Amino acid sequence: MSGKETREDEPQVMRGLEGVVAAETDISYVDGVNGELYYKGYSIHDIADTCTYMEVAYLLLNGDLPTTRQLEEFRRQTVSEMRVPAQAIKMMEIMPPSSHPMDVLRTTVSSLSYFDHDATDTSPQANRRKAIRLIAQIPTIVAHLYRIRRRESILSPDPHISMAANILYMFHGGVPSEEHMRAMDQLLLLQADHGLNASTFAARVTASTHADMHAAVTSAIGTLKGPLHGGANERVMKMLKEINNVDEVEEYIESMLAQGQRVMGFGHRIYKKEDPRARHLRESSEALCRTSKDRNFFEIAHRIENIVLQKKGIYPNVDFYSATVQHALGIPEEFYTTIFASSRISGWTAHILDQYQNNRLIRPTSKYTGTFNRKFIPINARTDSEETR
Repeated sequence: MSGKETREDEPQVMRGLEGVVAAETDISYVDGVNGELYYKGYSIHDIADTCTYMEVAYLLLNGDLPTTRQLEEFRRQTVSEMRVPAQAIKMMEIMPPSSHPMDVLRTTVSSLSYFDHDATDTSPQANRRKAIRLIAQIPTIVAHLYRIRRRESILSPDPHISMAANILYMFHGGVPSEEHMRAMDQLLLLQADHGLNASTFAARVTASTHADMHAAVTSAIGTLKGPLHGGANERVMKMLKEINNVDEVEEYIESMLAQGQRVMGFGHRIYKKEDPRARHLRESSEALCRTSKDRNFFEIAHRIENIVLQKKGIYPNVDFYSATVQHALGIPEEFYTTIFASSRISGWTAHILDQYQNNRLIRPTSKYTGTFNRKFIPINARTDSEETR
């Protein structure tokens, strides 16, 4: 066989692995046709306004919602693990100020394995301890980096408050209001897991090689950074800041669409209807912005939603309103995706544990599009002519 003749056994290419079932899991289910999301069988609509992020993290790791006693024990255990090693903090301090927070988070999480006493223990018990430790440490890293960048002293987590409250406390130095704490709790809860998304798949691919949990989570963080995944929320806020008022929205969006530009925060590979998470974040955004100077951002965002839906028939996804929620909570846009990671870590670790338990090396094939049986030419006979290229 020579040239580009085809072989009978050539595989069918599914670009982006769309429609390919790569794993079995009971952790979460994304119903794109009906616009539904389930965590361990619970509809996101049933838990979004009633549960806390800690309840959901417990659910993803254990399979059931906790009792009051179990939740308090899990909260204490998790918050007690929020401190990060002094060496990791020192490393964050010497990183270039221009480095993106997601890059710092990725590198710092990778380094945590050096200081984890369970690092080389791959037993189910040790892996679970590492999962809880990472769920606890990632938000601390994010908050510490924020204060380091502002040349402010870092704050230790408060062992008496929730994870959501601690994030805002370690960012801003004060106990958050009930409204802000609840908004952060809901934001974390809604982003905790989402089927076999790109970052979760990356984590499972790494875990399938029997690499350690820190390596798998590092893979996930690197994947989440991309603007087609978690990084979209940062670009949403940049767009909102470019529009001065609601009256400018239609012209701005029409110009983008005319140039074939993508409106960030809209559309989803799976959902054919509204992203169910966007509904709750829209409500949270409106409530937060109504009582602050950020009312204009919500009004602009809501107008964009209506125009894009009218002109393109595309609904907003989770990233769109999460941007305005985080802005109202005082989170700078460059940290938006790190907050996403602070939430999705619970889903990542649940999937990593699931992969370890039912492992098979994830190794897809590819369709070769090159040639066969090219004539080999010794190096001393090769030239730059077109004939031998």
